[in-house]
Amino acid sequence: MPLHKGPAKSDDDADERPSTVNPFYGEANPVGGMTEAPPQHRLPDGPLAPSTAYQLVHDELMLDGNSRLNLATFVTTWMEPQADVLLGECRDKNMIDKDEYPRTAELERRCVAMLADLWNAPDPAAAVGCSTTGSSEACMLAGMALKRRWTKRNADRYPGRGARPNLVMGVNVQVCWDKFCNFWEVEARQVPMEGDRFHLDPGAAAELCDENTIGVVGVLGSTFDGSYEPIAELCAALDELQARTGLDIPVHVDGASGAMVAPFVDEDLVWDFRLPRVASINTSGHKYGLVYPGVGWALWRSAAELPDELVFRVNYLGGDMPTFALNFSRPGAQVVAQYYTFLRLGREGYRAVQQTTRDVARGLAERIEAFEDFRLLTRGDQLPVFAFTTAPGVTAFDVFDVSRRMRERGWLLPAYTFPANREDLSVLRVVCRNGFSSDLAQLFTEDLARLLPELRRQSQPLTRDKGAATGFHH
Repeated sequence: MPLHKGPAKSDDDADERPSTVNPFYGEANPVGGMTEAPPQHRLPDGPLAPSTAYQLVHDELMLDGNSRLNLATFVTTWMEPQADVLLGECRDKNMIDKDEYPRTAELERRCVAMLADLWNAPDPAAAVGCSTTGSSEACMLAGMALKRRWTKRNADRYPGRGARPNLVMGVNVQVCWDKFCNFWEVEARQVPMEGDRFHLDPGAAAELCDENTIGVVGVLGSTFDGSYEPIAELCAALDELQARTGLDIPVHVDGASGAMVAPFVDEDLVWDFRLPRVASINTSGHKYGLVYPGVGWALWRSAAELPDELVFRVNYLGGDMPTFALNFSRPGAQVVAQYYTFLRLGREGYRAVQQTTRDVARGLAERIEAFEDFRLLTRGDQLPVFAFTTAPGVTAFDVFDVSRRMRERGWLLPAYTFPANREDLSVLRVVCRNGFSSDLAQLFTEDLARLLPELRRQSQPLTRDKGAATGFHH
């Protein structure tokens, strides 16, 4: 997320340009009671009529992209009208104030229990978890628990004696894991990409582990190409490592997207709490959990995996309330919306939604491959996400040209380069979500087909600064 800075000042614009006010936004008489237009970068001196303030904000937001045509984001962009009503009814409820809003707290508890059951916890009633503002916060909590458990096991040599905790992961992890390692002073040990392997290799991950490793992160659905990392193989490699060295390394599964896809359409895939080495799992309710942003979930196999000293208890809201989230006050509306969606769809409903989304992704990938201008890296048969690049021999344009031209038609199609050791590979990625229908996929294909003849006539790719052109968003 960029840090927002104040507007740049110029010699020609000592006084900033104010917003303009259409006379029709005022009273019944268009010229009666008109006031000076409000400034944009300082508080206005006085209030505006609510209708005027609304219209000013509404008009400016018209220049945003259409979220339904955003193929970069994994975040839910459509919910049913009934969910919108519930969100409106609960927007004033503070999720942390469980004493004041006990039924909202109960719905959160039920969601945790449902996820524990969905992810095959040995005893769903004993699993512990909480809602978060998204997977980034959930990953922070999981990382904190891993580090604290390692710290307690190594209290005789940490801090001090040169011991520095490390976390092993693939280079393809979401940026929140880099943030965690930076914020909590943990060494990030990343397995690079190699050839056509675009995520973590289990053997290479095990080789990076030592007595200072707090855990290994496995990603169920890489944001770079939509592929699942082999969680079972990762656990097996760590089992072999323990048998050989005695090192007992836990695994956290970052299931931001896949943890709400695999249980329904890949039921035979073993990746969750059925693997004894998996200590914790997170997911984004606002991705394939089918809820508007922002809600995530963090779950631990049992209370033993979540050190009690990370749980804080407060009573100044009127009751004894344990909390182990990073944020304090946050809306309860998205938790209510998550429970509504669980109740509304059930297992069969989720299965139908996720299978349909995967079918759309696979069908669109096949149509793009048929153009012969592109080469598929993945096909949307794991996450409903696929990545593709230009085919060998295509020299007139590159993926950044395609992204820019598709934006002219309203499509937000991200183009970006892969990380080490595949910085040479630039790709486009399509994220298919509920609401991105087969009809929209057909329109996307038609728009791509219309611009390809123009791209083929270029003498060379037109993008000079690929770093500035990238549109990659997790």
